[in-house]
Amino acid sequence: MLTTMKTLFILRHAKSSWDDSSLSDHDRPLNRRGKLAAHRMGRLLDDEHLWPDLILSSTAERAATTTQRVVDAGGESGGFAGEIAYLNELYGAGPHDIIEIVRELGDEAGSVMVVAHNPGLEDLVHQMTGEYHRLPTAALVRILVPIDHWRDLEADGGTLVGIWQPKELD
Repeated sequence: MLTTMKTLFILRHAKSSWDDSSLSDHDRPLNRRGKLAAHRMGRLLDDEHLWPDLILSSTAERAATTTQRVVDAGGESGGFAGEIAYLNELYGAGPHDIIEIVRELGDEAGSVMVVAHNPGLEDLVHQMTGEYHRLPTAALVRILVPIDHWRDLEADGGTLVGIWQPKELD
């Protein structure tokens, strides 16, 4: 039986602001650098035709704004045409939590992007690929997983096929 490949994108939220100490961690917005980085990662997705079918984003302000700025950066290729789901469960989620969330998806999406936080995302990439990579803010990872159904997603067996950081892009 031929197994298809699913694509899991991992995007760490862009750089947030610490200017207003009265805000809760959940409510911290992006700073100027973060806004620019999120836009740049959206341009990358557009330029390389890497748009996922579905985006799952943490509800934290910095993650939700990163998601929106990434999507808004799409243009020439038609941009993002999928769905976005904002999930409170992704705020502070660890690798096991993220895998469980993705397992609950139907199979309509061949590619899914998770926009969330460290250390959960670094740990997820490490567990899924066996490779450790530091994920600075707005870093994007592309992992191929040999599964037919998201319900079969495991904590290992993925292949890292791309990692991008805004500072490395023109």
